[in-house]
Amino acid sequence: MSGVRTFEVEDCALDLLVQAKAGRTISVCIPCRDEAATIGPLVSMVRHALMRRVPLVDELIVLDDRSTDDTASVAASAGATVVSIEDVHLVHGVGHGKGNVLWASLAASKGDFVVWMDGDITSFQPNWIAKLVAPMVDDDTVALVKATFHRPTQLGGGGRTTELVARPLMSLYYPELTGLQQPLAGEYAGRRTVLEQMAFPEGWGVEIALLIDIARQFGPEAIAQVDLGVREHRHRGLHSLSVQAAEVMATMLARVPSGSLLPAHVGPVLRRADGSEVPLNLSERPPLATLRPR
Repeated sequence: MSGVRTFEVEDCALDLLVQAKAGRTISVCIPCRDEAATIGPLVSMVRHALMRRVPLVDELIVLDDRSTDDTASVAASAGATVVSIEDVHLVHGVGHGKGNVLWASLAASKGDFVVWMDGDITSFQPNWIAKLVAPMVDDDTVALVKATFHRPTQLGGGGRTTELVARPLMSLYYPELTGLQQPLAGEYAGRRTVLEQMAFPEGWGVEIALLIDIARQFGPEAIAQVDLGVREHRHRGLHSLSVQAAEVMATMLARVPSGSLLPAHVGPVLRRADGSEVPLNLSERPPLATLRPR
């Protein structure tokens, strides 16, 4: 059912990947708001491993989204190019939300390949960036590469919005995307020539919108995923996740073709990332008032 491709990418030989990109450039963009506690080590690792030791990454941008802490100064001290969201707003008008910051970082960067990383990661490894870029470097038909990973339950787990909102709706309306293990992952890479053709919802629906729109325009096989191992990050409470869930849901449903409540070819099942299917019980009992008395 799913046309999404999974790439088995081993720890890359970085010098070979530098040769394979053949003059094409890579931008790493980290959208941040109040991430002073984690952004410094993240930037330092990218700079040391992928810019100084091996010239794989050509540009490292931290897009500061109105932080009230020292995120900007910490990131700059660690070696990142810090761009304020307000500078982008001066040129393109004011926006709000995660998608707005991702779009702003795309506008502020120049690389042929753009790699996005969340700024609150505490388990980052430099080979993540190499693994996300490798499928696009090797295969011109790959437009977007999403991360898959394990999030330890003893550290809070994760994926609540994915499993409770995104996956059920994908199963019903976008089954070709259900092979993605982490459709809402904040770690992914894209080809600029494709990304610049896409609209970016300003809020939390941006990741799912990119998947749906790229699959619709280029085919689901243009989307790939790679395993990055273990991911640890700051967790959000249910109260804040309810807004995220609502925006993801609204974004997905807005892209369902008009008049198509449930595609006839899609059975009422929940499709898991491993390919298994769980039938959904949508049967109804009639109103008792309509039944004949015995």
